[in-house]
Amino acid sequence: TNDLLINILDGLVITGGNFDINPKIYSENNDGSRNNKDKRTNFEINIFNKFLKTSKPILGICGGEQLMNVASGGSLIQDINKSIQTKIYHEQKNPRNEVSHEISISRKTKLFNIVKSEKIQVNSAHHQSVNNLGKDFIFSAFSSDGIVEAIEHVKHPWCLGLQWHPEFLITKADILIIKDFVSHAK
Repeated sequence: TNDLLINILDGLVITGGNFDINPKIYSENNDGSRNNKDKRTNFEINIFNKFLKTSKPILGICGGEQLMNVASGGSLIQDINKSIQTKIYHEQKNPRNEVSHEISISRKTKLFNIVKSEKIQVNSAHHQSVNNLGKDFIFSAFSSDGIVEAIEHVKHPWCLGLQWHPEFLITKADILIIKDFVSHAK
């Protein structure tokens, strides 16, 4: 059961995947969402909400960031290219283990405290992004076209959502984020 998982896990990583969150969950009609996996989404929302009641670290990666936002009452841009004009390929053409574009990080955030930089390079493999913020989250990073690249929870001690994939460990910032997550999980 989920309660058993909460007790044995030292931290939670919510990954993305080749699917989108059903827009009905955030009270919208489908306008570009692809391949919903409702059973997985419901499980992840449930376990995320239970983890929020602990002090254990929570890292949302790509679709995981989007899930954390939706689970907290936020919404998504269902298809970036349908919604805004941008020169950034958020579904990058080059390999995922290479960076794609720069993001700007707000100084007064946990993310800034971890990476110690206002600008970092990230990879990018998404067609959706955070739109309206969920309860108790703040924006912590954006790409130059205004797409949300990171969010963080203001009441939980370590809850970050990142739109890129730091697990590829491409940059110093990626390594710092993963190391900080692991040290909080210990």
